Amino acid sequence: MSGIPSPRPLAVASVILGAGALSALSLWGQAGAGMWWLDVTVAVLSLLTALAQLRWPGTGALAATLLAALSPVATPAATMGALQVARRRRFPVAAAVAAAGVAAHLAQGRWRPNSGISLGWWLILICAAYGALLGWGALARSRRALLVSLRERARRAEAEQGRRVAEARLAERHRLAWEMHDVLAHRLSLVATHAGALEYRPDAAPEKLARAAGVVRVGVHQALEELRQVISLLREDEEHDREPLPTLADLPRLVAEAGAAGQPVRLRDEVVDAAALPAVAARAAYRVAREGLTNARKHAPGEPVDVRLSGAPRTRLTIDISNPVPATGAAPVVPGGGLGLVGLTERVRLAGGQLDHQVVGGRFRLHAWLPWPA
Repeated sequence: MSGIPSPRPLAVASVILGAGALSALSLWGQAGAGMWWLDVTVAVLSLLTALAQLRWPGTGALAATLLAALSPVATPAATMGALQVARRRRFPVAAAVAAAGVAAHLAQGRWRPNSGISLGWWLILICAAYGALLGWGALARSRRALLVSLRERARRAEAEQGRRVAEARLAERHRLAWEMHDVLAHRLSLVATHAGALEYRPDAAPEKLARAAGVVRVGVHQALEELRQVISLLREDEEHDREPLPTLADLPRLVAEAGAAGQPVRLRDEVVDAAALPAVAARAAYRVAREGLTNARKHAPGEPVDVRLSGAPRTRLTIDISNPVPATGAAPVVPGGGLGLVGLTERVRLAGGQLDHQVVGGRFRLHAWLPWPA
């Protein structure tokens, strides 16, 4: 019984006032019937059954129904019990209680007939009353079930929205991590190349040493500036001040920077109408070229790099980057975590393209294609 909720004080007070008042009116109407002692006893018991219906609706309703077969003063408690069962129990149970109520009032009408109405009309009124109570209770039960279902759906939708927001935030953090890796790896590889020249050529002319030191200083400054641009992506209030991300149009500048760092780059640009390339594909193509040059500078410093771009609208954009594979055991200029190509592959895939890399004929080849719709 510990799992059954206790009735609230307001419900108890409502039952006492409502059922008590109706039972008192019925008892007043039966004052001259000559069975006042039975009616008083049934009135008290029916009030107790009405209170029991708040906690045990089925049992309380059946008890009131049995009392209704003995006296009309139990009719309010019996009909109230039928309504409680219809609201809180399944329809078959409520229909059985309503049928028992009709049978009890039929027995009451035969034993203590009402002089103001025939038994047939009495039975019709009882059936109509119990039918209305059954429908009213079923409607209230369905409405309550609908409200519970809507609350549950709202709770699930809120939880699902929270999960989607968390996943979106995580994906954005991964995207920013890849962006930071691409930007800083490229810039720091240039800085490391010039710093290596300072370290291994201390006998160079002072002008060359000063120029190399200046390149290192400018490279570090640019790396910090690019890092600031990437971090600014996290701040919504800088949305309008954010500088545009580099695209394929910035590729000549990238090649010039690599050449200034002592990395020979042969660029073959066979792209038709590059201005019509979608922004997503243009940014992805720039990142592919930047990652290819960075990897070549890290793993094959000083070796020539071939970069070839081709494509046209309504076909696809193709990027091929290749460089000689260095001798086995050569350490990279800048250590890497191996995540650059992984992140780049995901970027190209999200843009609708594909990226592959392999060693063929002693050369490392990076090949990517991106869709170019009309």
